[in-house]
Amino acid sequence: MPDGALTADEVRRAMAGAGPPARSRTRGLLVVGAVLVAVALVASWWARTYGPAAGPPPGYEERSVPLGLPPLVGTSTGAYAFLQTQEGGSAPVAWSPCRPIHWVLRPTGAPAGADALLAGAFADVSAATGLQFVADGPTDEAPSSEREAYQPDRYGRRWAPVLVAWSGPDEHPELAGSVAGNAGPTSVTSDGFAVYVSGVLVLDAPQIADLLGAPNGTALARAVVTHELAHVVGLAHVDDREQLMYPAAAITQTRLGAGDLEGLALLGAGPCAPHV
Repeated sequence: MPDGALTADEVRRAMAGAGPPARSRTRGLLVVGAVLVAVALVASWWARTYGPAAGPPPGYEERSVPLGLPPLVGTSTGAYAFLQTQEGGSAPVAWSPCRPIHWVLRPTGAPAGADALLAGAFADVSAATGLQFVADGPTDEAPSSEREAYQPDRYGRRWAPVLVAWSGPDEHPELAGSVAGNAGPTSVTSDGFAVYVSGVLVLDAPQIADLLGAPNGTALARAVVTHELAHVVGLAHVDDREQLMYPAAAITQTRLGAGDLEGLALLGAGPCAPHV
């Protein structure tokens, strides 16, 4: 809360002690009425200026139609799964296709060729979903499992862009062992409907560098980045070795499979979300 803003407790205390004792019922009602009007004006100003306490004003960059459309895909025999579905149903939680997905890069420690890997992965996932990604440039934000989805001091009065960071297990313990990447989205629920609004994609720089030096290494490294970015847009792991979302690296599978493509197309066909 900014300096000078009234808290709910301060408003209640002001109401409880406002003015001298009333000389008549009518005067008391006038005083209470004036305080209530003042409270309403403060609440209205707060909503217009800062939006909900847990997030930015809704509808930032939201348009009335999708910015892109996923390709038409037939029903496949491949497997796909969603990280999250809407409460009480099977529809996936997804990003709004009617606004761009902004992302920032913490480039510290990035291996040679990192920019090409990211560009390829974002192009693949955008083509499969119709979702539009916008690179906002570098950031010094460090990855964290407790990352806040709304950081107005750093990113302004909008949902925090997806953080893409090169790191290692010393900084990001989730990368311990053979884990080359760790990623996922953050959802918010409003009016009973959940929407992804932010996310994190953390890549193990030393492991990706080793991959790039191996035979067919560029394809393998790009597969890792694409796999993690598919998590960011909402795909979960599947028990099907022919899909890129199989949880263990498979040398023979470096491209999105039929099930991956079907799941990504469904994630790109979600509804607009002007309410968040």
